[in-house]
Amino acid sequence: MSLTVLWAGPLTTVQDLGRPGWAHLGVPRSGAADAPSLRLANRLVGNPDTAAGCETTLLGCTLRLADARWVAVTGAPAPVSVGGAAAAAGTPLRVPAGGTLTVGAATGGLRSYVAVGGGIDVPRTLGSRATDRLSGLGPAPLADGDVLQLGPPPGPPAPVDLAPVPALPAEPVLRLAPGPRADWLAGRGHELLRTAAFTVSPDSDRIGLRLQDPVLPRCRDDELPSEPIVLGALQLPADGRPVLFLADHPTTGGYPVVGVVHPADVPLAAQARPGSRLRFRPVRPS
Repeated sequence: MSLTVLWAGPLTTVQDLGRPGWAHLGVPRSGAADAPSLRLANRLVGNPDTAAGCETTLLGCTLRLADARWVAVTGAPAPVSVGGAAAAAGTPLRVPAGGTLTVGAATGGLRSYVAVGGGIDVPRTLGSRATDRLSGLGPAPLADGDVLQLGPPPGPPAPVDLAPVPALPAEPVLRLAPGPRADWLAGRGHELLRTAAFTVSPDSDRIGLRLQDPVLPRCRDDELPSEPIVLGALQLPADGRPVLFLADHPTTGGYPVVGVVHPADVPLAAQARPGSRLRFRPVRPS
């Protein structure tokens, strides 16, 4: 009961819903950057939401299954094939013993998710099988030739032909509540947060999105002692180019947090590819 990675792509990792609750020990939450997409993939193949799957980055991957399993691909839209024959994303697919599943390059968004019936059964670290790029916890990013054990097949897959999901927006708008250091923004900075479209930098990763164009002016040039960081925190370094923290975010940081993105909107940010643009919509804290 295993799968073999025939082609790992540029960055394919094992992810589940992460390891929240360890921030007091300096351990990030990690887990799928777009958790709703992983949950959907797991439900399509009959797994519990907490099962581990594969998170691909932009170019996809190719896997070979030792025994017949149900699989599903969700997240960033991408061409899918089983044994070389075109197949659909967002639906349960039966891969025969020895068969291959290929996820191609994303046609929109950045990260696709592959769930396999039974889930990927790598050892847990602090209760999670997730790969954490910041702390190094969990399995290493997948490489060609890796063999991953699978859990026992679950019950039948979801009785659906296709799971309808909204298309990823070309320019997502993220709800942003004021952060604890919102007063560090100069007046022009508040206006830019309300009106400007920010470009995602190529230096972005699972830790966070680095945003550029425009630069946000600060009204203070001193720095802070380290303070707690949460998922979706928008941190403003001295250069004025904000960083939006994603799944592998650090637990503390010394730059001012000027806003916090609504948790339900963080998956949209995680699907923003370098060079794309996003906007913020200021909201009151709930």
